Amino acid sequence: MEITEDGVLLRPWRDSDADAVHKACQDPDIQRWTTVPRPYLPEHALGFVTEMSRAAWAEGTGAPFAVCDPATGELLGSCGLISIDRDGTGEVGYWTAPWARGRGVQVRATRAVARWSFDTLGLRRLIWQAEVGNHASRLVALRAGFRIDGRLRLANPATQSGADGWIGSLLPGEVPAPGATGPAGHGTLAARRAAVFGRPQPTLFATAGAGELRLRPMEEHDLDAVVRTCRDPESIRWTTVPDPYERSDAQGYQVYGQDAWARGEAACFVVADPDDRYAATIDLRLSPTDALQADVGFMTAPAARGRGYLPAALVALSTWGFATLGLARIEWKANVGNTASRRVAEKAGFTFEGTARGGVQHRGERVDAWVAALLAEDLV
Repeated sequence: MEITEDGVLLRPWRDSDADAVHKACQDPDIQRWTTVPRPYLPEHALGFVTEMSRAAWAEGTGAPFAVCDPATGELLGSCGLISIDRDGTGEVGYWTAPWARGRGVQVRATRAVARWSFDTLGLRRLIWQAEVGNHASRLVALRAGFRIDGRLRLANPATQSGADGWIGSLLPGEVPAPGATGPAGHGTLAARRAAVFGRPQPTLFATAGAGELRLRPMEEHDLDAVVRTCRDPESIRWTTVPDPYERSDAQGYQVYGQDAWARGEAACFVVADPDDRYAATIDLRLSPTDALQADVGFMTAPAARGRGYLPAALVALSTWGFATLGLARIEWKANVGNTASRRVAEKAGFTFEGTARGGVQHRGERVDAWVAALLAEDLV
């Protein structure tokens, strides 16, 4: 059984593929995101291309393909059905050899397998799963037409990471045509964000006065300054930081920022002054219910207050959110009376919209909140 479509050849595995499979599976990303044995030995590769793949075909429990260059025969990756259920559901799985990445190989291969699964096998549904944070796999699935439907708790314990899993589905008639560029219509924004969050968190730049600020991920040398800031009476009064605040809380917040980026849910930055000293934290959190909205939160170190750092940082972060994440609205909320925070928002161009009664939870009770927002067109 062979499939040739859109510049890729999919064929059953051969004994001669073992060396290339062994080489590909030394890749850290394949070992990080798949369930291949670690360390991956030559006997594992030989067993996969012979016993495992042949048994799946013979028993009808799967359909594993080698993805190759149709002109040269070079192995480019693996794609196929890792399971086929009696109810007409198949699960697709894939990996791309490190030397073949960045060429759209896996998107084309996954579309071809999906089309074959529906047209030849008569399956009624395909599913895709990946560990939360595997944005490269998510991007392939979205561009192949899958709708990412939700998350599964402890979906893949074989990875020993305890992470949750993403799950998506694809139905007949939803597979993009061969040669189609870009993701399916419903996945355009999701695919765009998968591409963003699949890369390392960027450093953003802002100018305050004569100095340049950097918005970057939190680093180890920031932790003591974070502790001092979160022990400040004004921080305790207006935010929900733990009280008392310990160094372990700062470390936990650093991990939260890393995890939130990996999940594609938030971008948490430290605002560093021109000497790369901690000046503030600022977070952009995507709404779980409105794909085009996010909310922003920030906190300034006592020594950095009144220098215009936060308005400049907020403009830079908002601009990035609109341009890169495709947001339409960024919302700011603060407890009524927090005039310092309100001044930052308004200097950054946010429009005050009113007071939400009982709008936020604050230290065990509902309190009124000021609300302001910035729209994408406000920055044009």
